[in-house]
Amino acid sequence: MVEYIVVGIVSYLIGSIPSALWMGKITKGIDIREHGSGNVGTTNTFRVLGWKSGVVVAAIDLSKGWLASNMVAKIVPHGEYYVLVSMTAGLIAVIGHMFPIYSSFRGGKGAITAGGVMLGVAPVSALLAMAVFLIVMFTTRYVSLASILAVLSYPVMLMFAFDKAVLAGPYLMIAGILIPLTVVIKHKDNIVRLLKGTENRIPPFFKSKTATQ
Repeated sequence: MVEYIVVGIVSYLIGSIPSALWMGKITKGIDIREHGSGNVGTTNTFRVLGWKSGVVVAAIDLSKGWLASNMVAKIVPHGEYYVLVSMTAGLIAVIGHMFPIYSSFRGGKGAITAGGVMLGVAPVSALLAMAVFLIVMFTTRYVSLASILAVLSYPVMLMFAFDKAVLAGPYLMIAGILIPLTVVIKHKDNIVRLLKGTENRIPPFFKSKTATQ
């Protein structure tokens, strides 16, 4: 039981690391919570700090989910329920990202951290979902739409059993649906703005030469 408690606490603390908040202070000396949407996540980082900072924050947030599900979970001895422990640790990390103790419980939407969880447990399905994210983000510049479609595609990928972890039991599929639903619910305001056509796009990744002349 002690091991399970340790896994939960460590996963939450890792998930709580406010990478976007720190990036804003390091690169521009600003509190990102006071700019853009006020969200402490990857989308607002892209919008406020630019794509380079956004990529760094995305990598950190991805690592948080991967560490929780693939490394921290190993504190518990491997066994029949390891996939359940791994996904639970990942879910706690996602919750930590959404409600981080380090920044007054004001966090991000959790999509990238959820991607890290998925990568740690079922990497092939996760990479396919990330491909969906990148395609949608680069073509539309709506990070919120890319995040929603990517996490929703993950359980679909699991259904095709690309990963051996799927054979471990129903736990992966249950968590593979629960975590995306958590992320989608957190994006409810973005969904409303997308439907109304008022959602903000991130800046272009590459400025054309004609635009700078």
